[in-house]
Amino acid sequence: MVEMRTISNKLRSKKDVRLDMIIGLDGFVDSVVQVVDKRYGYANFTPISTISEFGGRISRAAGLSTNVEMVPLYEKLGGNGPILANALLEYGVNLTYFGALGKPEIHSVFMPLVEKAKAVYSLCNPGLSDACEFGDGKIIIGKHAYLRDLTWGVMKDAMGGAKGIADKINACQLLGMENWVMMPHMSAIWEGMLEEVFPHVESRDVKPLAFFDLADPEKRTDSDIKHAMGLISRFEEKFRVVLGLNGKEAFQIAKVLGVPIGERATDGERLEAVTRGICSGMGIFCAAVHPTRSACCAMGEGYYTVEGPYCEKPKLTTGAGDNFNAGFCLALALDFSPEEALTLGVATSGYYVRNAESPGLVQVAEFLEKWEAGEL
Repeated sequence: MVEMRTISNKLRSKKDVRLDMIIGLDGFVDSVVQVVDKRYGYANFTPISTISEFGGRISRAAGLSTNVEMVPLYEKLGGNGPILANALLEYGVNLTYFGALGKPEIHSVFMPLVEKAKAVYSLCNPGLSDACEFGDGKIIIGKHAYLRDLTWGVMKDAMGGAKGIADKINACQLLGMENWVMMPHMSAIWEGMLEEVFPHVESRDVKPLAFFDLADPEKRTDSDIKHAMGLISRFEEKFRVVLGLNGKEAFQIAKVLGVPIGERATDGERLEAVTRGICSGMGIFCAAVHPTRSACCAMGEGYYTVEGPYCEKPKLTTGAGDNFNAGFCLALALDFSPEEALTLGVATSGYYVRNAESPGLVQVAEFLEKWEAGEL
């Protein structure tokens, strides 16, 4: 059991440490919305509170028709890459972002990220999404047409060619290329990196980290997923690869990879088998899984798990997983232990869902101390 006070003290001592990270590749303008259940006037309504209730509303319309009203609450930056980047920037990272932030002009929702980042390469227009928030999760309705414009050629031309990209990687401690599912050319981009950039990437005694988040691969075919997993595995040549997954994603990837899961096992044993199987089957440094109430990771022969500071009534859930990833990756880059990395991950996410914003180092240290004291 990791003492949270130990982690908070480490964070306070690291507040002046600067890490260089490169994050991409997606970008979305998120409209956070509630779905109307009953309306009582122009300004008054009750929202549908759960996904199951929303599903029932849709199912009852089969063979008939229905109207669904969505009420926008606010607009914010979205996408796995920008939310991860924004959280890392709050932790003081020297960050370069490359991705779909707007072209020729960067969209206004990304300007706070741009102003804090070390450098930004905006390669195409962002996707658009309606993030429907419910008490038991979220449904994101996306429009991805612009993302097809982000190709390996566009990325390479904008970032100084293969050698220019390699030079940036040689100066960083972590590379993140997020949202494989929604980026049509991501596999081709990874292939371009492996074939053209890797010959220019320096070998180091301690390899940098490479973090991957697939972003719900349910709609992709098994053959596509296997191909992508093979490409990610090849990044181990120059990086310590970390694959981040939520609970649903982990079981889907395990099934595609043929990871054996004992049918009589407990939920915890099944999760351990899946996490270990993905890590060893892919031959990567780490597989991390973050279900709603806990988090775990497999690293080498070890398996580690922590409980999270669960929040019954979150202010915002869209981006909670990306905030977990930010805390987890930061901790790994700072050479924290696996348990400490998981704890910082769930603390970062826990702060975010309660406050609808990412914490800084002092804020998350205080959050850890309140959690340990039972004051959340």
